[in-house]
Amino acid sequence: MTTSLTEHVTLIEAQAEVVGAFFLGRLPVLALANGEAILAEIGAETRLKVHEDGAILTAASDGRKVYTGGDDGKAFALDATGKIEALAQEKGWIDALAARDGAVAWSSGKTVRARDAKGEVKTFTAPSSVRGLGFFPKGYRLAVAHYGGASLWFPNVQGEPDSLNWKGSHLDVTVAPDARFVVTSMQENALHGWRLADKNDMRMTGYPAKTRSFAWSHDGNWLATSGAEGCIVWPFAGKDGPMGKAPRECGVRSDALVTAVAFHPGALVVAIGYDDGWVLLVRMVDAAEILARRTPAGEADAISALAFDAKGARLAFGTRGGVAGVLDFPKG
Repeated sequence: MTTSLTEHVTLIEAQAEVVGAFFLGRLPVLALANGEAILAEIGAETRLKVHEDGAILTAASDGRKVYTGGDDGKAFALDATGKIEALAQEKGWIDALAARDGAVAWSSGKTVRARDAKGEVKTFTAPSSVRGLGFFPKGYRLAVAHYGGASLWFPNVQGEPDSLNWKGSHLDVTVAPDARFVVTSMQENALHGWRLADKNDMRMTGYPAKTRSFAWSHDGNWLATSGAEGCIVWPFAGKDGPMGKAPRECGVRSDALVTAVAFHPGALVVAIGYDDGWVLLVRMVDAAEILARRTPAGEADAISALAFDAKGARLAFGTRGGVAGVLDFPKG
């Protein structure tokens, strides 16, 4: 039986598609497609115009700042006080962003730039247009997704980046918390992965839709993904990762597709957002479900962003239709 936490959700009228939801400490921050950002302190929301002349296409956060990239070719950093810092002006759109520990990377076309915590910028030209970026969990290294696979780039090391090859168009990219695996989503409704020790390939298929959201569990043993009627969770414990193993499927709803996922930072609980606006929390150990948001019949509005705060005490969500909310988990 599904229990409910819906009474603990406070709604926020974002008024534009939510591109990204993040937390800076306990402060929820929403990046909106109309170029704005909301510092969403409940009851005291502050709306800021970040991109004056364009839309936000992509957003990322390292927990210290929120970074945005737009169709105006600009990238900005926003902190919890509302200070906005200009980072870049490219000739084309900012297609992808990644951030970790004060470092940020962005791409425009084939060009990737990485800016370290001291502000020094390095540039790499990828083999084709870049669709996804992801920092490694340790060290100053980036995974770059593009047509034909992914490149692994050390911005501070001269020479050609290492290549991970697989035919097709690779979209988003993520690196396992232990840095043993790199996984990309693909145009063809599949995931592809590489075990970095030997570059062994991993195919993860069977999705009815594209995977555009994935999240690692805090222990690095599970990768939750969108793109199906339930959240598909691949096992990555052991040296072979998911090779030869079946995934788990949780939060299955026959009349909706999963559009966003987020793992709790300290427990094996995954938040699942659907294309009809529902949000479920599922406990991996026993598949117990808790309802966080239910939309009225006929008011489908896909969840476009989900994020826990660093302590796992709050969950923020946003939709394509411009509605957002914050779930404050009851103590105990």
